[in-house]
Amino acid sequence: MPAPRTVLLTGAAGGLGTLMRGLLPEYGYALRLLDMRPVEGEPDAITADLADRAALREAVRGVDAVIHLAGISLEAPFEKILKANIEGTYHLYEAAREEGVGRIVFASSNHAVGYTPRPGGDDPLIPVGTPRRPDTFYGLSKSFGEDLAQLYWDKHGIETVSVRIGSCFPEPTSVRMLSIWMSPADGARLFHAALTAEHVGHTVVYGSSANTRLWWDLSSARALGYEPRDDSEPYAAELIAEQGEPAPDDPAQACLGGHFVTDPPIWPH
Repeated sequence: MPAPRTVLLTGAAGGLGTLMRGLLPEYGYALRLLDMRPVEGEPDAITADLADRAALREAVRGVDAVIHLAGISLEAPFEKILKANIEGTYHLYEAAREEGVGRIVFASSNHAVGYTPRPGGDDPLIPVGTPRRPDTFYGLSKSFGEDLAQLYWDKHGIETVSVRIGSCFPEPTSVRMLSIWMSPADGARLFHAALTAEHVGHTVVYGSSANTRLWWDLSSARALGYEPRDDSEPYAAELIAEQGEPAPDDPAQACLGGHFVTDPPIWPH
């Protein structure tokens, strides 16, 4: 598939969106930016909520593809997750269908499988086909997004690569992140592969670098043409010295979701 030239980047003011704004143009993309907040330094960016279906349809009009990063990226009350992540993603897919956009890259999350036991010792890497076990309402919304992507491929022929992102920061900041970290440069490589691979239908991939302590199987991402170049291991000694090795009997260490499988909700009842 020829590289799409004009790509709508939703969530462009967020942390990951800001990183991709700086990296994706190197691959030849003209980015059209959208966020519910003004995008600093980008006067032409579209400021609109995902609930504004008219603005969303205008935003996707004429683009070659969409990278959908917008939404709530942390746990929150279900009503907020419902509006931003579930209804908002539906509105995005409907706008793409109405305007004939054929490819979406959807920011899913490792929290869609957060209750999956972590591999250890000689255990194999976790495949993308492992049953979804969301650990939060946030993870549940990403499971919905993956199913929505499958529906729109089967019913409407819109292709999607759903990327179960670990943590994309300039450097890993925790011992857990050593296993799920995706460097910004590798993130751009993966998004580029997802935008340009042929015949993806609906493909689910894990989004991380080639970490020495990797937990999940990157073969479906590599099949798109993704070649990760970075590894979190150079940061390991310092992080372990600061934070210590996780206690083996800590229930938060038993599953991929870490403390998200044990912590109570972050909002008051």
